[in-house]
Amino acid sequence: MKNYESLNDALSDLKKRGYEDDFATESFGLYGGDLDMRLDPEDFHVDEIDRVESSTHPGGDVVLYAISYSATVKGTIMVEAGAEEASAEEESRDKESAERGSADLTK
Repeated sequence: MKNYESLNDALSDLKKRGYEDDFATESFGLYGGDLDMRLDPEDFHVDEIDRVESSTHPGGDVVLYAISYSATVKGTIMVEAGAEEASAEEESRDKESAERGSADLTK
């Protein structure tokens, strides 16, 4: 993890290193609009994760993922740090709820 001064610095450095495409998270995995490419989680590799303070992003801190797919496609994904934590918390609650539900079935 590198220590960047700003989100622009992080994106600029990653673009210089070949991470030129922008991806967005979707329920199935990732979507690269410029490439019209959908990637399942097993299709790509996370090469780097950076948490960057962002004064221009409404949520504050941003988690920036540098990903690669095959030898030729490299890109980035930006996620609000709070959104990432909320998603992990939601998944944990769902798992607990499912476990309680299955425990109730065994009574």
